[in-house]
Amino acid sequence: MSHVPTMTYPEAMVVGLIQGITELFPVSSLGHNVLLPALVGGSWARDLNVSAPESPYLAFIVGLHVATAIALLIYFWRDWVRIIRGFFSSILGGGINTPDQKLAWMIIVATIPVGIAGLLFEHTFRVLFGKPVLAAVFLVVNGVILFSGEKFRTKKSLQADRDVAEERRLAAPTALQREPAAGVAAVGLATAGDASGMVVPPRRPGHGSHAAVKDSRTERAAEIAAAARADQRLSKLDYLQSIIIGASQILALLAGISRDGVTMVTGMVRGLSREDAARFAFLLATPVILAAGVLKAPDLIQKGHGIYGPILAGSILSGVGAYVSVRFLVRYFQTRTLTPFAIYCVLFGLVSIIYLQVR
Repeated sequence: MSHVPTMTYPEAMVVGLIQGITELFPVSSLGHNVLLPALVGGSWARDLNVSAPESPYLAFIVGLHVATAIALLIYFWRDWVRIIRGFFSSILGGGINTPDQKLAWMIIVATIPVGIAGLLFEHTFRVLFGKPVLAAVFLVVNGVILFSGEKFRTKKSLQADRDVAEERRLAAPTALQREPAAGVAAVGLATAGDASGMVVPPRRPGHGSHAAVKDSRTERAAEIAAAARADQRLSKLDYLQSIIIGASQILALLAGISRDGVTMVTGMVRGLSREDAARFAFLLATPVILAAGVLKAPDLIQKGHGIYGPILAGSILSGVGAYVSVRFLVRYFQTRTLTPFAIYCVLFGLVSIIYLQVR
């Protein structure tokens, strides 16, 4: 009798949300998806086992990559329009002359090593290393990598942080420049009175729905301009550096090692600012995550009969979690470090090792 795949809505939704968040946070989505069922136990350990030959779980979590990649494409859609346009214009024009053209080819050459490694070794790595205890061990290793990446930052990378911060400061308009009329009005109202002699409280700049929309547009325009400046800085990398940074994603085939984490650390080692290293990691991750999901889609269709509802629910939550995560992290890495994630990985990994050994 053939095995009928089982996956409940709670299982699929929890895994989907965790996948969407941990894929972009530098804490290893695969590590969490291997550890979670083992830690919960019971039907979770039976239904969500990446090593079971008839289980749709591995195809499911890799299939969730499609939802994650879609979230990344939605967030970075303007950037990808520029990059794709740069790719085709470089072919039609017969040369690489602009930052967008250079960045397009950097992403292509940087993706080749991990693409080849994934096709050749994904199954082997899953069989050998897709075990809960090993995932916990590699999660600790991931934490050490993140901590070391911050502890031993190169002078070039630290200077890049300062240069980016200064560039952002010079590019950021002041509140008065954004709303000069509102600023003048506020000053006048602060000293004016009504007929009864009472002081009229000044109206805050940005008050009201129209001003809120305008502020949101101004903020988004600033983000777009900052992204273009970041891509100009990234385009100064040579192709060898791009390949080295992209090849570091191969380590993420080990459950417990974060793709974005090792890519960021490698980028900082090569002299990128933390902010630019994070951006490059997200851009590099998009085609890899999308390709992995598309390649596993046939397996998911073949093995997922009867559980398409939970799969859809998990995918929706994965996409939402990924979008919220990347929106948060893009701003987070402008001023903050990888250290909190390093501490989390070490603690969660050690606790998981102890629990799995003594239960």
